[in-house]
Amino acid sequence: MLIEIDDHKAPADCTSMTEVRQGVDALDRALVKLLAERQGFMDAAARIKPHRGVVRDEARIEDVVAKVRAAAREAGLSEAIAEPVWRTLIDRCIAYEFGSWDKRRTPEGEPLP
Repeated sequence: MLIEIDDHKAPADCTSMTEVRQGVDALDRALVKLLAERQGFMDAAARIKPHRGVVRDEARIEDVVAKVRAAAREAGLSEAIAEPVWRTLIDRCIAYEFGSWDKRRTPEGEPLP
């Protein structure tokens, strides 16, 4: 999926708060599209995982956070922003995945037809 970002100035080129806000709003719209795609992967995981007990995977959480921290350093994003944002994102995605898993299964954990 190609994410288009609305026309906006680079942060260094902004000379007014209006331009800053336009840039932030454009990026927020693009981030929402990316997060919607990420949510689709949570639905796929819920469909694929064989039992509810594997929805939350602590090792995978730490792996994702480590990769995000490295990507943040490379991109010039403060790790003090990146890590708590991703930990919250992961937490909410896991909660969503539990709900998605539950919707796809009987109370006994069997896949719905």
